[in-house]
Amino acid sequence: MVRASSQFVLGVDLGQTKDYTALAIVQRVLPELTAPSSEEKSDEQAALESKPTYHLRYLERTPLGTPYPAIVTQTLALLRTPPLSHSSPLVVDKTGVGSAVVDMFNAAGLPTRAVTITGGDVVSKEGLHYKVPKRDLVSQLLTLYQTRRLKTAEGLPLFPVMLNELMNFQQTVNLTTGHDSYEAWRESVHDDLVLAVALATWYAATQLTIPMSPETARGFLALTVGGGVKVGGKSAPPISPFSLRNYRT
Repeated sequence: MVRASSQFVLGVDLGQTKDYTALAIVQRVLPELTAPSSEEKSDEQAALESKPTYHLRYLERTPLGTPYPAIVTQTLALLRTPPLSHSSPLVVDKTGVGSAVVDMFNAAGLPTRAVTITGGDVVSKEGLHYKVPKRDLVSQLLTLYQTRRLKTAEGLPLFPVMLNELMNFQQTVNLTTGHDSYEAWRESVHDDLVLAVALATWYAATQLTIPMSPETARGFLALTVGGGVKVGGKSAPPISPFSLRNYRT
């Protein structure tokens, strides 16, 4: 039986001197948690509703220049905050900062899924190190957003900023190699928030292969307080403290 906390993924895009560090917590919600409907639906709509949704619970951008040890400490504090735990996957972008910073997370007792973002078209894995095309990360997030499977809690002030980052990416195709990449339309546009969310949603969508049973999930949600997600036709609350209000899609 899978622990409820394993349905939460913490994505971290590590900044450098002129870049922000961003942290995002995403919860994968299984389709069994969606109330059945008697209305007629198209095959396409029914297919979408049979897939998990991904709820953005937490989004933060640290001040420029925040030292990496402080980021590790903050990450550790988040993973100590229920419903997260040390078993919740931590996915960190190691592309620009290298192994030394990732080793700091591991030294703090945080088993870290390190992702190197590439410009290719093949995902590879060696132990807990993944090489993932940026195309895969961003296209996964775009698809979830466009099909309304990405949901976010109201009151996350950085969500519009993240959405702006996402909309400021465009797909370009190299006609010589056939490879595509994603580039910001303007060099001044940061991509830290969108990459933190993309890391978390990509891992949740492609690497969380063992689902939590519906009974465990419903029991888990029954322990929370607030108002929000529909379970069995009734209002079940979002998880405190990451989301205090209803979802929007």
